[in-house]
Amino acid sequence: MDLSELRKEIDEIDEQLIPLLIRRMKVAEDVAEYKVKNNIPVLNSTREQEILDKVGEKCGKYGDTIKTIYCATMDASRAIQHKIIGGGSELRAIVEDAERNKKLRITANGAPIACQGVEGAYSETAGKAIFHDSPIQFYKQFENVFEAVNQKKAKFGVIPVENSTAGSVHEAYDLIMKYRFYVVGSYNLKVEHCLCAKPESEYEKIENVYSHPQALSQCSSFIKNFDFTGINYSNTAAAAKYVAESDKNNIAAICSEEAAKKYGLKVLRKGIQNITNNTTRFIVISKELVIDEDAQKISLIFSAPHTTGSLYRVLGRFSMSGLNLTKLESRPVANGKFDYLFYVDILGNVNDEETIDLLCALYDELEEFTFLGNYHEICTE
Repeated sequence: MDLSELRKEIDEIDEQLIPLLIRRMKVAEDVAEYKVKNNIPVLNSTREQEILDKVGEKCGKYGDTIKTIYCATMDASRAIQHKIIGGGSELRAIVEDAERNKKLRITANGAPIACQGVEGAYSETAGKAIFHDSPIQFYKQFENVFEAVNQKKAKFGVIPVENSTAGSVHEAYDLIMKYRFYVVGSYNLKVEHCLCAKPESEYEKIENVYSHPQALSQCSSFIKNFDFTGINYSNTAAAAKYVAESDKNNIAAICSEEAAKKYGLKVLRKGIQNITNNTTRFIVISKELVIDEDAQKISLIFSAPHTTGSLYRVLGRFSMSGLNLTKLESRPVANGKFDYLFYVDILGNVNDEETIDLLCALYDELEEFTFLGNYHEICTE
């Protein structure tokens, strides 16, 4: 047989499969009606595993391949059942309450905003860009920002979560997992780092460079090329303040030009980051859910069972619903068992019926599932 004949045979087989798959989905609808009447949950993981085991036994060397096909078929069947049953009532209520309460639109009305660091920090720049008329309250640690929001000392908190060069800020994601506050907005800030020192310092004599670990990573090539020693500091602006107040003349800070001016430092080199388009993503955290009308990003936390392909199947559900994942972050659960939670960002809006149906289905099926928010993402020019 040549390729065209083989393809023709595949087409003929597919023509036979299509009516059988349609028939299977129609039966899934009948199963859903039965489960509604008898108050039976959609997911029966034991039965699904029994079916997959039998398929593996019957299909010999093609067992694993065909089991994958069966998994997708069962996931599609459950999606149909969830749509009919309309589960996730608790999650639906949370979203509907936010939609009804117009007072919770993302505005601080002059209330203070919590940021980590000191004046001149990039978090301050992001905070002022989002909340033009609100004062910024500075806190030493990221967790202090979460606590300020938790104790209602600030209405919102602004924290960095990832950078286009250095990747995720793991501490931020760990705190998101811990507090489970809502994410109500995000802001992408283009970051240009400068090497800054006291006015009397000479470039040739600089040995140690202080900054936040993320900034050091973002400028790693520059640091390596000039044989500087990078030293971790709590914040870029705080590093600038430390250098300004130090009696040493052989140290410098990696910070913004604004921070350098704030603390009386001179700029020795501009644009020292590894890539020109260096961008940091900040999120806005809140104890109250806010959903803007033009929200286009959804953030979630979920767990996946310790079974082969479980994460793959969960992620496949997003694809099945036409939703694009833009972020997947795994963070360990501190229980000594190597369990993990997954943080995901997807593009979508909860006003879309298929999207909210999927979220509610996962809310019902997964052992742990937290809806963090649906919000608007702002980008700098």
